Amino acid sequence: MVSVAVSKMGVTELMFVDPRVKVNGQYYRNVLLSQHMIPAIKHVARDTFVFQQDSALAHRARDTIQLLQRETPDFIGPGLWPPNSPDLSPVDYKIWGVMQQRVDESRINSVDELKQRLHDVLHGVQQHIIDLAVTQWRQRLTACVRAHGRHFEHLL
Repeated sequence: MVSVAVSKMGVTELMFVDPRVKVNGQYYRNVLLSQHMIPAIKHVARDTFVFQQDSALAHRARDTIQLLQRETPDFIGPGLWPPNSPDLSPVDYKIWGVMQQRVDESRINSVDELKQRLHDVLHGVQQHIIDLAVTQWRQRLTACVRAHGRHFEHLL
């Protein structure tokens, strides 16, 4: 698993999870959020960001919600995230696709090579592409509301 946060203020480094690790609520809170994601996001955006995540089980654990409410300036909780969540995260609906296209341009022979390629590709994504993805968020959110939380791409 790999995570990244994007904003109009910049991008965090990629955060990789060893494939042997089970990402439960405790690991998500204590390792991914507390040690990596929140400090990385604050480094990029200081205290002017909205933390958004999907409704994966580890994301909606009560202790995780409490941590995010306490540690982030603005948090979109799981109660506001539609079930069967359509892509409402700029990383999911735009950035991963751009990166995958670029990563797939040549053969990769190892996990370490893949990690390096992902790192290089992320740093090659121009900020205006990230800005466009972030700008599209409100339009996508509006379409999602009109579709009552169901698939909405046909409304865009």
